[in-house]
Amino acid sequence: MNSIAVDHISKRYGTLQALDDITFTVSPGEVFGLIGPDGAGKTSLFRILATLIRPSSGTARIDGLDVEREMTQVRRRIGYMPGRFSLYPDLTVRENLDFFATLFGTSVDEGYDSIRAIYGQIERFAQRRAGDLSGGMKQKLALSCALVHRPSILLLDEPTTGVDPVSRKELWELLGTLKEQGITVLASTPYSDEIRRCERVAFLHHGQLQGIGTPDEILSRFAGIFLPPAPERHIAPNTPAPIAENTQSQHSQQDNIIEVKHLVKSFGTFRAVDDITFSVRRGEIFGFLGANGAGKTTAMHMLTGLNQPTEGTGTVAGFDIRTEHEQVKRHIGYMSQKFSLYGDLTVAENIRLFAGIYGMSSSDIGRKTDELLQQLHFAEHKHSRVDSLPLGWKQKLAFSVAIFHRPDVVFLDEPTGGVDPQTRRQFWELIYQAAESGITIFVTTHYMDEAEYCDRLSIMVDGKIEAIGTPEELKQRFQQPDIDHVFTLLARRAKRSDI
Repeated sequence: MNSIAVDHISKRYGTLQALDDITFTVSPGEVFGLIGPDGAGKTSLFRILATLIRPSSGTARIDGLDVEREMTQVRRRIGYMPGRFSLYPDLTVRENLDFFATLFGTSVDEGYDSIRAIYGQIERFAQRRAGDLSGGMKQKLALSCALVHRPSILLLDEPTTGVDPVSRKELWELLGTLKEQGITVLASTPYSDEIRRCERVAFLHHGQLQGIGTPDEILSRFAGIFLPPAPERHIAPNTPAPIAENTQSQHSQQDNIIEVKHLVKSFGTFRAVDDITFSVRRGEIFGFLGANGAGKTTAMHMLTGLNQPTEGTGTVAGFDIRTEHEQVKRHIGYMSQKFSLYGDLTVAENIRLFAGIYGMSSSDIGRKTDELLQQLHFAEHKHSRVDSLPLGWKQKLAFSVAIFHRPDVVFLDEPTGGVDPQTRRQFWELIYQAAESGITIFVTTHYMDEAEYCDRLSIMVDGKIEAIGTPEELKQRFQQPDIDHVFTLLARRAKRSDI
């Protein structure tokens, strides 16, 4: 008997055909990947298998049980981990685990053996609020919550989105131990290295099943979607030499758009950012890397005027981040991994709102809004709600809004998290265009192929900048074949394990 059997499943939302006649099976104990671009229908299929929505037609079975007619029994057999972890941020680690155990009529003590290998890594933080955990720890807690009732099948909908490369590797190592216990795993992921960890994969595109096979077969057959060529940069980067801590910059203050000296941010006795010094030159694409909890987001919040430093100095676009943070905000753009858009506002309303926040005049806003809509080919969607746009369109719009006022520097905080490879490539083409127009790019990312596209990189570990230089310099310095290996080498030196 198959662990999962999907038979001619279709799902329609009004006029949208999300799934169109999908059929496949997953064997007991198999690690099976469900892959495809954003909007392919993967999440709809997961929600059908998790008994959260009903199919429009077709049937699906979990361990031989019909997901519609035998819903209660099915729910006891599955563990479900959606992309955003489904944790309650205001509850503690233990309270989250107790809650999920209670939902399935069991207890943490009764199910402890099934989660010991995973929960044991975070159990000492049982009284910490889930919202205060790092991405990697949230991941482990969410997986523990999905496994506490000892399911036979685990459904993982992009479980590593927003998680650093080291934590991603650790999760897939844990999935290997679950396979040894006989648990069947169905997982979706946008990462090609994770796709290769599956035994078989099914490729969905526009709601239709395009192929099933081994990872190498599918990745090779659909290489244009999963392994697109690197974006082309039309102007060669003008890269300055690395600037070491406690040394004077080779460039004048005028050449550097960002200057940071001995910056510290403490929360009580904890130094989230611990004495960092670096500079970013005008027009540079600067990658700011670090594992979850390394301190990079805290550092970025200080540079963007959202938080005040405890010690040290910094300037952005010539303005002091301590005393002139309002001026800083007017000379920067900012885009987070949530895209920073308001879904219930229209495209034009979002543009006008953020342009006003950035201090643009009404006449400039009206004229430039029309220009931007034409440039993006969004004119006919001017009055469409942002929630109705495809993910790639939202991403393009959010970036365009962030640089609408022609800032000196734009801060991009994991802007491509969870986005498929083809859409990510298109986004980096936008980054290159902005850099070529003179805008400095300050970007954080957990995709190490994207790190290779930057002019220079810094890598934070335990609140400090452990290394800084061009991608080639870092690979040579640490004698590693790529930035993924450099990052992993440095991140595993971390001593802080309580964040």
